Amino acid sequence: MSDHTEVRHVACTLCEAMCGLEVTLGTAGAVAGIRGHEGDPLSRGHVCPKALALPDLQDDPDRLRRPLVRDADGELRETTWEVAFARAAELLVGVQERHGDDALAVYLGNPNVHSLGALTHHPTLVRLLRTKNRYSATSVDQLPHHVVAWALYGHQFLLPVPDIDRTDLLVLVGHNPMASNGSLWTVPDFPQRRRELASRGGRLVVIDPRRTETARVADEHHFVRPGSDAAVLLAMVRELFVADLATPPPWVDGLDTVRAAVEPFTPELAERVSGVPADDVRRLARDLAAAPSAAVHGRMGVSTQAFGVVCQWAVQALNLLTGNLDRPGGTMFTTPAVDLVGRGILGPGGFSRRRTRVRGLPGFGGELPVSALAEELATPGPGRVRALLTIAGNPVSSTPGGHRLDAAMGDLEAMVAVDLYLNETTRHADVVLPPTGPLERDHYDLVFHLLAVRDTARFSPALLPKDPGGRHDWEIARDLGLAVMQERARRAGGGRAAAARARLDRRALEVEARLRTSPTRQLDVLLRTGGAGLSVRKLRAAGPGGLDLGPLRPRLPERLHTSDRRVHLDADVVIDDLPRLLAALDSTALGDDELLLIGRRHQRDNNSWLHNQARLTRGRARHQLLVHPDDLAVRGIRDGDRVRVRSAAGQVEVEVQATEDVAPGVVSLPHGYGHRRDGVQLRGAVGLPGVSVNDLTDPDVVEAVSGNAVLNGVPVTVEPLAVAAAADEAFATRDSR
Repeated sequence: MSDHTEVRHVACTLCEAMCGLEVTLGTAGAVAGIRGHEGDPLSRGHVCPKALALPDLQDDPDRLRRPLVRDADGELRETTWEVAFARAAELLVGVQERHGDDALAVYLGNPNVHSLGALTHHPTLVRLLRTKNRYSATSVDQLPHHVVAWALYGHQFLLPVPDIDRTDLLVLVGHNPMASNGSLWTVPDFPQRRRELASRGGRLVVIDPRRTETARVADEHHFVRPGSDAAVLLAMVRELFVADLATPPPWVDGLDTVRAAVEPFTPELAERVSGVPADDVRRLARDLAAAPSAAVHGRMGVSTQAFGVVCQWAVQALNLLTGNLDRPGGTMFTTPAVDLVGRGILGPGGFSRRRTRVRGLPGFGGELPVSALAEELATPGPGRVRALLTIAGNPVSSTPGGHRLDAAMGDLEAMVAVDLYLNETTRHADVVLPPTGPLERDHYDLVFHLLAVRDTARFSPALLPKDPGGRHDWEIARDLGLAVMQERARRAGGGRAAAARARLDRRALEVEARLRTSPTRQLDVLLRTGGAGLSVRKLRAAGPGGLDLGPLRPRLPERLHTSDRRVHLDADVVIDDLPRLLAALDSTALGDDELLLIGRRHQRDNNSWLHNQARLTRGRARHQLLVHPDDLAVRGIRDGDRVRVRSAAGQVEVEVQATEDVAPGVVSLPHGYGHRRDGVQLRGAVGLPGVSVNDLTDPDVVEAVSGNAVLNGVPVTVEPLAVAAAADEAFATRDSR
């Protein structure tokens, strides 16, 4: 190695896998190479293409580095941080003063949980803003997980994960860790872990409407009709009772109620509505009961459908009833060095009395379902949302009916965004505040250690110095919060308001003291008081891989947060919804020409961003609508043709790709595409082509219990673009007469 190079070790923060990276810095301090760190006890040398593209993100010419403020001509122009914070505070406080605190809505995107500074400082900023209109990506793709964890285990973040390193049978439902590196399950190096499972004689079973990357390496793959997973899972639960195979732990109650509630969900019913043969349903249930250890896990595919809560409850029921919850090789809870659950730093969750103004959708865990955001912006009347703050989020791309939200944002009185890019959402902002990039920040994964397949602790110092004049996300939260406080104090005026202003000033001092404490210092306090005798200094001294705290270990019933330290499997929130599910299964007919739309993700994508990175976009296009050849033939469509896809919510035009990787009757579009709005390419000349699947998903259709978005099982029609264009012309001619 040259004397002019340096090797450093950091964590990748682009997805939930927390992979350890070995980075070579060149003579000028620039990144000269990245590879997986083989000594990392969790990721074990694994790396995916996204991590290799981190230098491209760091040097991306499209990335914002200075704040933008919209001028009198409507153009976004660079300005100073002081001007940007003052303008943002003026806009947000002004709207709240005119219309009330709740006239401001806040949306938090997925990257917030991948940043230490966002986790330590953004909650304080949001509380300072005093609005109850809070939304996040949680209600896009994972809220049913949290509802079920709260209902069964007493806390929304008590989310058991498969102990893949010791299991004998792994059943994944609507879950594709070969592409995602795990989701609500931190499982880096899944390909090698799958090979290790096979080498010890274990099996992998996948239930999914698409032959995903994970299904291709499975021992069994069962195609399932989108939206029917609940019937399959409940039939498996029923089989455990019918065959007298249920062996739950002694701290599980409500078995008689559950047995009676699932009785109507027979394997024959499951076969009729899902296409999974009844014999396979029975066999899978019996295999789970017979295996020395087994784990069932469901992810986005089963959460983002009409009965996502029932699906996630049934997954937990299968693990509980087979005795595999809290068993090595089953599904287990972690013992993180910073226990956000045990120390009460994360709230337990629960349904609130507050509901959305227009449709009355339920709130959970202090947030409202994001499917309601567009109507809350667009519907006149008291309580209407007039201003929006987005933090690391792109809801126009990632939430249902994105085109409706896009249109509704045009009527906002004010919008502020904290983001690295001008994208489909932030293009509407009056102020854009760009934070530093992931290589410029200290990092520790506060959340994903709660979901990891092994207990580890790794502190990752910033690899590169921040850009001169740049701001970390926590510094933006600090300075924006203080600017809001100062603006409120200025508007309080004299007289009776003087006391209010004094209180605001005192609060500002308290907030300033709290927000001026860096994330690394706050982390150090959490580690020192966490009971494990750790500190940031000790983690630095432990070496580049951090500390290996060992495999997951049994934690129940002590880990439970229910009032009696017992699991009540007969949770009302689920049992009361089963009659509605049964009725819905009897009315699942589609129109003669309708197909069911599902989403998909790729390993080289990161939700709605990184699509302008040449390193990740090279190779074959991957934006097409996947369609079974039989469905194309019936419609007179050829592989590669452009088609129009229509749903009740909207329509898009896209090329098709013929493939038997989707079941007949199923079509698939990737999530996160659609970067051209109003004819403007937002992400540079190399941005990927494609359309937004969320221009087809319907915000009016939500999971009834939680309010989570329904993104899978959307009825659509597909027709050749030439036919669609001819129909448009015919309608236009008729209307002109």
